[in-house]
Amino acid sequence: MVPPARAGFVVSKAIGNAVVRNKVQRRLRHLVRDRLDRLPAGSLVVVRALPGAGQAEYEALAHDLDAALQRLLRTPRRDPGGGAP
Repeated sequence: MVPPARAGFVVSKAIGNAVVRNKVQRRLRHLVRDRLDRLPAGSLVVVRALPGAGQAEYEALAHDLDAALQRLLRTPRRDPGGGAP
C-alpha cells in the first residue's frame, strides 16, 4: 500500500512574529490540504513561506502555491542515483 501525499511547512522568523507565522502556516495548511490529491501517492512536499507571505492576501498565497505545484508536477523526475540507466 502506497502512503498518501504529505506536506511539511517551513515558516521562519523572517515572516514576522509568532502570530503572523501561525496565520501563514494555517493558511498554507488549508490551501495544501485541498491540493494534495494532485500529487502522486507517496509524495513528500515541503512548502517554504517567503518573507512576503506575512502580508500576502489569501488569494495571492493560493495563486503562488498553484503556480509552484504546476512547476513541480511538470518537471521531469531526476534519477536520485545520478547514474545512467
